[in-house]
Formats: sequence, C-alpha cells, structure tokens
Amino acid sequence: MNPQKIGERELLGRNTLRLLCSVLIKPGTRVEMCQMIEPGVFADVEQMVIFQEILALGPVESKRLRELLPARVTRRGFPEFDLDEFLAPSAVSEQEIEKLFESAFRLVELSETEESQPSDL
Repeated sequence: MNPQKIGERELLGRNTLRLLCSVLIKPGTRVEMCQMIEPGVFADVEQMVIFQEILALGPVESKRLRELLPARVTRRGFPEFDLDEFLAPSAVSEQEIEKLFESAFRLVELSETEESQPSDL
C-alpha cells in the first residue's frame, strides 16, 4: 500500500474511532457499526487495538466507554495512550460530524472490499 493510501486510511480510522467514542451515536448503533468493520482495515496497530477494545466493551454508554478505554488500551501495550489527545478536538461542528460519519462508512466499504478479496493463505 502506498504512503498516501496509508495516510488516508489512518485519517479514516481516527475519524471513525472518534465517532465510535462520541455521544453522537447510541451504544447499540456503535456495536452494529463495529460489526460491519473488519479490524484489519485500520492502517495503524494502535487504532486497531482501540477498535477491538471498543468492540469488546459492547453496548455501553459513551461516557462509560471513555472511562474504560484508556486502561484497556494501555494493558494491550500502549502505555502512552491518551484518550483526550486522541479525541481532540472534543467539540465538533456539524460539518465535522458529517466527516466522521463519512469516514466510518468508508471503512465499512473497505471492510466489504477486503472480505471479498481471496486470502493469501
């Protein structure tokens, strides 16, 4: 994968994770979205771990998710993980909200594309 594509996918991943951690979606919706995304679509290992922990927490309220996530990600090998820094900026405009949702839908599309590709096994 070329560096530009990796950069794009990192941004998609970051935006998607910001959306999944936000109060913009209900816990059940978060779980449904997570089930449509393959962890392997994240270009960054830290983002993949964050995603896996969000998925593992299930349908918890976003406030509780944000309380539990830092310790879980730290235990997975990322001691420098700072959720506040990761979620910055915390306030988003309507246009930015749209961008977060677009990123999530793009990762869902990428997940579907990768599922349909034959594996190298």
